[in-house]
Amino acid sequence: MAQTTAPKKSSPKASDKDFVSRLADAGEEALQRLTELPGGQRAVNAMNDLRNRVDELGKKVRGIENLEERVAKLEREVAGLKKARTPARRTTARKPSS
Repeated sequence: MAQTTAPKKSSPKASDKDFVSRLADAGEEALQRLTELPGGQRAVNAMNDLRNRVDELGKKVRGIENLEERVAKLEREVAGLKKARTPARRTTARKPSS
């Protein structure tokens, strides 16, 4: 009896890896072609600078979020202190009757 074997199916992870590899290769090739065009190197440099600036802005925004949380906490503390402090009653001195 001859056994027939079904063709092996690659796992989804393997096919994803192949796809990602092909996509990365295509991206590298596109960048290489872009640098060969007149002014292409300047465009690639500008894109890299833009990426770096966006990364820096992202870091700063995360820092601002932390500061906003601290300010909100301090505002709650101040509000609590204002509520806890009640104004002292003023008593008026009575005039002595003559």
